[in-house]
Amino acid sequence: MDGAVVVLVHGGGADRSTWDGVATAIAARHRVFAVDVRGFGESDRPGVYDLIAMRDDVFGLLDAAGVARAALVGHSSGGTVALLAAAHRPERVTRLVLEEAPMPKPGALRLGPLRRPDAEPPYDWAARETVVAQLNAPDPGWWAALPGITAPTLILDGGPGSHLDSALAHEAASLIPDARVLRIPAGHHIHRDAPAAFTAAVLPFLSERSAAVDRAISQR
Repeated sequence: MDGAVVVLVHGGGADRSTWDGVATAIAARHRVFAVDVRGFGESDRPGVYDLIAMRDDVFGLLDAAGVARAALVGHSSGGTVALLAAAHRPERVTRLVLEEAPMPKPGALRLGPLRRPDAEPPYDWAARETVVAQLNAPDPGWWAALPGITAPTLILDGGPGSHLDSALAHEAASLIPDARVLRIPAGHHIHRDAPAAFTAAVLPFLSERSAAVDRAISQR
């Protein structure tokens, strides 16, 4: 294990257990934190569930663990949280993996309407509603902030089985200085439905050196 920290951020309707199929492989090389975002899993239900609060919770976790910098891996809305974190505090994010993440371009996404389950869900329904509403009407500043992301970024596109627009993933990648898009045609839940393909793509990316690191070494 190289000791680098990786934070796994789940998507809407899930919790940290969604990563169980791939976390062991990642943990063989890295120190892994799989989080329950606020309102989900074993996290608190504080009643405030906007994406900015979730973004700040990621840094709160790192601060509590004494971790200065980490790689972020996010699925679906968890990918949006990771994206916002990398744009807000770029100096603290070493790598960014966005698996089927809704990109926060105003007017680009129309999710829902959500149908509340008949049984009480294992999360605060208000959290799900708030996140979907924000994804449908994101702050324009979020999209404008993408060029400020300094972390090498891997965007995973689930292909035709996904409800997200692949063209938007490529548009986001064109704005992030060091970003690439990789299609794994497994639908929206790549890490769950194609774990071997997911880890085959993500593990080398998390470990590879960036061009910036290579330049720094060459200048020594």
